[in-house]
Amino acid sequence: MAKLKVDVVSQERVVFSGEADMVVAPGALGTLGILPHHAPLLTALEVGELRIKRDEEEISVAISGGFMEVRSNKVIVLADIAERAEEIDTARAEAARERAERLLRERPDGVDLAGIEGALRRSRIRLKVARRRRRPREVRPPEEKI
Repeated sequence: MAKLKVDVVSQERVVFSGEADMVVAPGALGTLGILPHHAPLLTALEVGELRIKRDEEEISVAISGGFMEVRSNKVIVLADIAERAEEIDTARAEAARERAERLLRERPDGVDLAGIEGALRRSRIRLKVARRRRRPREVRPPEEKI
């Protein structure tokens, strides 16, 4: 079966480089699913969760905008900021969320409300990605034989 070559790069580092069966990305006009042999594409990305599926594994990355190019079974994501779920400091993200919510409630003079709303959106997606991907898998008891 054909695979995608996927590179996710932020301003600071390569966040992921490898093969995948599918990439799900937060496109500017909605969620995009990319499979092998996808038509060439160049799109802006929004703040959201980038999911990389390969075999039975799913890698989750919180991204804060950027661009994605798809061509010849290769996906390149150039993200403004990108963090894998296991790298996210949930305490720091929670503090950022609380700070942004407080500033939106108080609305002090001279504060950039659009910037605060962006910070709130980024902190919420970081928390969502970290919490969803760190949740332990449900363990079910073995079924009884009749």
